Amino acid sequence: MGIINLTPDSFFSGSRKPKVAEAVQQAEKMLNEGATFVDLGAYSSRPGAEDISTEEETERLLPTVEAIVAAFPDAILSIDTFRSNVAEAAINAGAHIINDISGGQLDEDMFATVARLQVPYILMHMKGNPKTMQQLANYDDVFAEVYDYFAEKHHQLKMLGVHDVIIDPGFGFAKKAEHSYTLMKRLQDLNILQLPILVGISRKKMIYGLLDTTAENALNGTTALNTIALSKGANILRVHDVKEAVEAVKIWGMCR
Repeated sequence: MGIINLTPDSFFSGSRKPKVAEAVQQAEKMLNEGATFVDLGAYSSRPGAEDISTEEETERLLPTVEAIVAAFPDAILSIDTFRSNVAEAAINAGAHIINDISGGQLDEDMFATVARLQVPYILMHMKGNPKTMQQLANYDDVFAEVYDYFAEKHHQLKMLGVHDVIIDPGFGFAKKAEHSYTLMKRLQDLNILQLPILVGISRKKMIYGLLDTTAENALNGTTALNTIALSKGANILRVHDVKEAVEAVKIWGMCR
């Protein structure tokens, strides 16, 4: 899953494509490199990010959705939003998947909207919101809390008739590095839930902080951790660098 941020302030500068033509060009590059999905986000979820209005998020997002659908009608588009009305507008414009960092916690209408639209839903674990989440990174047992969260939320979705759910542990979201690495060590244990697992660790602080570098220089560490994630049961890698991730998948596949 290739990441395209339609924002001016996402944490990795290389992912920022706020102009429609830039985003379409990046989508073409990612699809040519082997991306299965393209994930579009118009609201920055980096720690401490400023809130923007629903209108601004929609205005950033819809023209790019429409342009990519027109240019690449077979492409699968995922929409990174926690707002149900933004998600619905994007689905109506031709997108296919809703990727919600808040697991329905920041919009009480999200689960019902997904059920009505009958589209795949990516359920991520986070506490608080992007402005407050780093102050909420406290756990007695991070794996147990994340596991219980997924079990409860998946039950709620099933009761509403949502049957196509992907889970994302939310590496770095309301989690210190040690929490994220604990989740990675136990990633295979989430398979008990019998749901596809998405891993999004591309160029994050859990990597560049450990390696004493920057997001711009964290590609090698990202590839290493993506490969570990694959070995522990990850089904989808959400990445900024599609070519390198596809190569990791191919090599891992030959060693299974």
